[in-house]
Order: sequence, then structure tokens, then C-alpha cells
Amino acid sequence: MSAEKRTDFAVEFYYRMRQALTGRKDRDSKRRDANSRNKSRPFDSNRSPKPISTGLDKLIDSLGWQNQLAEADLFMNWAKIVGEKNAEVSNCEDLYQGVLKVRCKSSAWATQLTLFKPQFLAAIQEQYAQLEVKDLRFIGPNAPSFKRGLRSVPGRGPRDTFG
Repeated sequence: MSAEKRTDFAVEFYYRMRQALTGRKDRDSKRRDANSRNKSRPFDSNRSPKPISTGLDKLIDSLGWQNQLAEADLFMNWAKIVGEKNAEVSNCEDLYQGVLKVRCKSSAWATQLTLFKPQFLAAIQEQYAQLEVKDLRFIGPNAPSFKRGLRSVPGRGPRDTFG
């Protein structure tokens, strides 16, 4: 027997005898016991690298983000659904309870896009069925409000001066 093996044997014998007599374990045996319960080995098949997409898919499923990601995908691909020209003058603003709100550059464009509502709605329902979009609302730009500000006065506002 080599000197190194005798030393290892002597150390191991010492710790085993100490454990048998006192009931105390050494640090190495505690670590080995903890690792044996772990059931994970360095070169096991479940330890091999996996694509990040599998981890992301599990994360998305566990957090329930499927609908939010589908909604974001719809908003990003709006131009593919309505066409480049229509996408330049409109953008998706909100999806709430099956109603997709689309903000347009002008009220004329909102009226024009309303004419194509059935085609757009069919394309959305075909590509994004999980979102359950039931209706589209095309709205014009926000109008300025005269109710607040430095020069606001109580009453009917600008309509009462043009009479």
C-alpha cells in the first residue's frame, strides 16, 4: 500500500470511529450526505445545457403571460394585418374585454378604416384566436380640452362666444 492510500485510509478510519463513538459527523461526510440526497450528479443528462427557449417557455407558462405576449405581438405586427399605408396612420392602443381600440391620425382615417373593419377583424381572429378579439374601435386623435388651464373660465367654454 502506498503512503497516500494509508493516510486516506487512516483519516477515514479515524472519522468513522469518531462518528461511531460520539455520533458527530465530520464536515466532509455531512457534505457527502447532503449531496447524496440531492440526486444530482455532475454529468447527468438533466444537467446538460438546454436551449434558453425551453426555460422561457416554462417561465411564460408558469406566470401566465401567453395573452400579454400575444397582445404585444399583435401590436407589433399591426402593419402586416392592415397594410403599410393603413399602419402609418393608425396604431393599436388598447385591448380590453375583447375590444381592440385603434388610434388614428385623423377622424377621416378612423372613418375610412371602419369600412374595412370586417376584413381586419377576420384577420386578427384568424392569427390571434387566443386573444378573443370581438370588435374593433377606430378613434380619432385626442381633441384639446378647454376645461383646464390658466385661462379657463366656468361656463360653456368657447361655444358661447360664437353666437
